[in-house]
Amino acid sequence: MSDALINGLAGAGGGIIAQLLTYPLQTVNARQQTERDPSKPAFKDGAARQLYLVVKNEGWERLYGGLMPSLVGTATSQGVYYYFYQIFRNRAEAKALERSRRGLGDGSVGMLQSLTVAALSGCVNVLLTNPIWVAVTRMQTHRKANKQQSPQDLTCANDKALETYTAENTPYKTIDVFQELYKESGVLGFWKGVIPALIMVSNPAIQFMLYETLLKRLKKRRASNLKGADGLTALEIFLLGAIAKLGATVVTYPLLVVKARLQAKQRIDDDRRHRYKGTFDAFTKLVQHEGLTGMYKGMGTKIVQSVFASALLFMIKEELVKGARLLVTGNTSLVKKLPSKPSR
Repeated sequence: MSDALINGLAGAGGGIIAQLLTYPLQTVNARQQTERDPSKPAFKDGAARQLYLVVKNEGWERLYGGLMPSLVGTATSQGVYYYFYQIFRNRAEAKALERSRRGLGDGSVGMLQSLTVAALSGCVNVLLTNPIWVAVTRMQTHRKANKQQSPQDLTCANDKALETYTAENTPYKTIDVFQELYKESGVLGFWKGVIPALIMVSNPAIQFMLYETLLKRLKKRRASNLKGADGLTALEIFLLGAIAKLGATVVTYPLLVVKARLQAKQRIDDDRRHRYKGTFDAFTKLVQHEGLTGMYKGMGTKIVQSVFASALLFMIKEELVKGARLLVTGNTSLVKKLPSKPSR
């Protein structure tokens, strides 16, 4: 078994386990993003309070609503992305070598070409897997009837509430979501929120740009201290990456909120504030009726979930690699030589 295969399988396993452990935070984050009524707890309560309310009113199982399609979506997204990334990368390398033979360049793929390859791969991934993530969002924001309410109380509460989700006791399965989407908008219903999702492909590019800018400034400072680039510590590199990721998240997070709003089930009523015709309409109504805070609703939960999931992924991946190396060779000393792949 090759080192690449071992690391690939370990990364997939680590990703699945990390998602299982952090999925309740994803569910809470989806509900925070899609809640539009300022009087509702999801609008103002933190993640811990939201977790407590979901368990109290709907049961533990609702924290994992949409988990199965989410796992399928994660596996599919990873496969689709890396498959097309390799195809586009091979073509970029072939063109770079061809230019090198003509005396143009050194035959390597530049930064701009690398970002283009990653962006194209991300766009193909979004277009092919968006239906899965629509289903996940709907299942996460679907609320089970309050265990402490009677059907009559629930009916009255639903008549007064302005919510994007439904509250039912009946099971809400993936096939139910797809049927619901088709009845609402036909085939186009499966690609709700695809435009902000495509724009979100720019997130890694923004992160990379911020990281390189900060790294360049830090290297320049270190050069004046006669330490040069080698003076950078692992902690400093980690902090630069974290700051860059935070910056990219702040810039692109409103797109996540809009995407979730478009993908969540719309309540059909007379209040047009809660019905969106498209991406621009959603942005306009979000800013007009909820202000700047509405655009960043649930961002704290998202950051905590992302950081926690990333840390778990690295930790679990390394342990799985060590276990696999031990089974194959009986020696884990080679594991230390294997570089860790940075999370996206």
